[in-house]
Amino acid sequence: MAAKKHTDKPKAKLNEPKPYVTEPVETFVFKDFEVPYNVYKPFYDNDISLLARSKKGLHAKAALDFLSLSGFTQDEFQETFKTTVKTIQNHVTRELTLDAALSEKLLKSFALFDKGTEIFGSARSFHQWLNTPAYGLGNQLPFELMDTITGIQLIEEELIRIEFGDLA
Repeated sequence: MAAKKHTDKPKAKLNEPKPYVTEPVETFVFKDFEVPYNVYKPFYDNDISLLARSKKGLHAKAALDFLSLSGFTQDEFQETFKTTVKTIQNHVTRELTLDAALSEKLLKSFALFDKGTEIFGSARSFHQWLNTPAYGLGNQLPFELMDTITGIQLIEEELIRIEFGDLA
């Protein structure tokens, strides 16, 4: 039996940077809302801007920005927007724009998260509310309504009621 050669590994020094790990790590971090907000707010600031930008189409990166902002899991995103994250990533790589319907839904969703974070204080808190039955929405989960424009409008109306204390 061959003897194993023993080599001492140098000990890491204090404050020495750790080696870069190339293995993918799946974690999710809520980004600060101000970053996408500044970019997309002019597109949903009023109905005319929203319509014009939707027809022109958003860059596919907007969908990834929304995914990052919202705290949605990939499954939640795919369920809401009826497309896959892989498709969006391919669109980003190919520098394609999204169609009008998806662009409109994304812009409405950005506006919704703008309002929700204003009312609840953070995207994380708003995301939690989206997954809690809402009395004003017939005790449905608001998240389950986000797959349609009408559902997004109903959630907006509920947020306005919450904002003004009209919870009855």
